[in-house]
Amino acid sequence: MDNLIPVSSQGSLPVRQHPRAHNGELAALWRIYGGEPFHLLRTREGRDLSRARYQRAQEFQRSLEPGAPGDWTDFLYCTGIVVQLALSCHLLDVGFPDAWCARHISLHVDRSLAYANATGFGYECEETERLTRVLAPYWKWNRIHLIGDAMPNDGGFKPNEVRELLHALMDHVREVTGHGPLRRQMK
Repeated sequence: MDNLIPVSSQGSLPVRQHPRAHNGELAALWRIYGGEPFHLLRTREGRDLSRARYQRAQEFQRSLEPGAPGDWTDFLYCTGIVVQLALSCHLLDVGFPDAWCARHISLHVDRSLAYANATGFGYECEETERLTRVLAPYWKWNRIHLIGDAMPNDGGFKPNEVRELLHALMDHVREVTGHGPLRRQMK
């Protein structure tokens, strides 16, 4: 892929500019969302953080299983967390700085999906795209409990539809990143 620059995580190695380090789609997203351009640099630290986010996404995904406590807004808030963690796995893996993501993507899962797809994620699912637009920014689903706002539009999604979309997304993240399923500790 021409927009990735693999480098060692050792700081002593020189980093050379790659002439095609910014593809057109990524550059367009920087303009649309006001993000600061940077060069994607894959590192061991990014890979490790990506794996940790994947495992955390799996943990949060369990809170969305049938019979879990909470109401519909809690469910959608946790869904936003799972989606953001899952998509950040790819972003961190391909070289997005974590601090950049926090500053320029924040809780906008629709942006995460757009940036991921611009960097080779390859997830073209209209319903998932629609879900990310409904969720973004996902703090709004928690805000209802905090200050009593009216419920935002949930797009007509049902819990089982959302679970299916999340399972498919997590499967795709696993395929793209190579992160395996969470291993349970032996007691």
